[in-house]
Formats: sequence, C-alpha cells, structure tokens
Amino acid sequence: MATDELTEVFAALADPTRRAILERLARGDATVNQLAEPFALTQQAVSKHLKVLEKARLISRTRAGRSRPCALDAVRLDEAAAWIAEHRRVWADRYDRLDAHLTALRGDS
Repeated sequence: MATDELTEVFAALADPTRRAILERLARGDATVNQLAEPFALTQQAVSKHLKVLEKARLISRTRAGRSRPCALDAVRLDEAAAWIAEHRRVWADRYDRLDAHLTALRGDS
C-alpha cells in the first residue's frame, strides 16, 4: 500500500464516528439512514463521514433502486493491519536486541 493511501486510511480511522460506522458495516450492509440512527448526527453529517471512508476505500456504495447501501471493504483494513504488524515486528526485534545488549552490559548472562 502506498504511503499516501495508508495516510488516508489512518486519517479516516482517526475519527471515532467513522470507526463506529465501520464496526456497524462489519455486521452487514446499511443505508445512510440506518447508519445515522445510533448517532446524534444529521444524515448530512453521516454522509460526510461516508465520503471520507469511501475516499479511503474502506467502504463501497452500490445502487439498489433508490437506495445506496454501504458495504465494508476490508481489503484496505487488512493492508493497514499488515503494515502495523510489520512495524510491530521491527520494533519488537529492536527491543529484544536492546534487552540483550543491556543484559550483556550488566553481566547478567
């Protein structure tokens, strides 16, 4: 995943309302009205959040008659999680080497 795409994903995930929308969509497709129900937000405000999620390609919208249901697109979430996992491995390795070095300095071997 390109860095600017990753930035879009993390920027979209930075907002708690957008994360809640994604959690809801993980249970199944929903319309804007359905997504707006649990929030003290207007449909227009929810639509703005959906545009951010759609731009980050975390959701997709289809047309079903007059309705435009939203669906979670987990591929970008999987890519972001893989990026995090890779960096977690790098830092874990660095901490392990630091721990070994400190242990050697203390003579605890």
